[in-house]
Amino acid sequence: MAEPAQTTVVIPAFNEQEAIADVVGRVRGRGTWREVLVVDDGSTDLTADRAAQAGARVVRHPYNKGNGAAVKTGIREAKGDVVLLMDADGQHDPEDMARLVAGVGLHDMVIGARAARDQSPTRALGNAIFRALASWLTGRPIPDLTSGFRAARRDLLVEILHLLPNGFSYPTTSCLALMKAGYNVTFVPVAAHPRVGTSKIRVVRDGVRFVLIILKIVTLYSPLKVFFPISAAAFLLGLFYGIWNVAVHGKIPMGSALLIQLAVVVFLFGLISEQIAAGQDRA
Repeated sequence: MAEPAQTTVVIPAFNEQEAIADVVGRVRGRGTWREVLVVDDGSTDLTADRAAQAGARVVRHPYNKGNGAAVKTGIREAKGDVVLLMDADGQHDPEDMARLVAGVGLHDMVIGARAARDQSPTRALGNAIFRALASWLTGRPIPDLTSGFRAARRDLLVEILHLLPNGFSYPTTSCLALMKAGYNVTFVPVAAHPRVGTSKIRVVRDGVRFVLIILKIVTLYSPLKVFFPISAAAFLLGLFYGIWNVAVHGKIPMGSALLIQLAVVVFLFGLISEQIAAGQDRA
């Protein structure tokens, strides 16, 4: 069981001057943390100054690189054996921090899972779609794929640092990467409050990125989960198209043959990718 004294609290922030001082103050009031580290991602307001005045150690980016880039900087700079990640906009309740940190030890990563009622309808719908896709691809129920409120062993986060994108998809990537690598990932319910200010996530743009990240991570660790359904769909479509044409026109069409050939090629690519992934695991 991890302790607050072993934990660095990392708070990535970009133009969060309205909320950051209150967030840092409430975090410091909930435990004797190893340190509270705010990574200012090139803010153009008083975010860095207010975080420092509230008692945080501040690391600044010279320009805006993205939420994921700020998280990666925080992980590199962290002095604790455990890293607790949370947002700077006030939506995460510091009262839940101790429960997340306490779970690290038995588990390698503990993720705070928000209830659908605590999210906007659009975001709740999007998260439901992402959860369903990720759960099917990983073979395990995932109650909240995009929560940025999580605690994990620092050494494991460093291990997957090269996989984390610079944008808003780091929660998805870190969750799936550790889960598919066989580490212990668990979810605990947490409260979520309305954020202070305006969200920087764009539904369409970042939604597409989330889907691509899911496919990228699963393809990296379990390629057949992606290749086999595509192959099976092409084979069945080609087969039934051919049978229908034979019954109606008395000949097998070129399109049917091409679809079946595509199915075979995709399946073979999947097998090769699976062997490469298995070789990387053994290495």
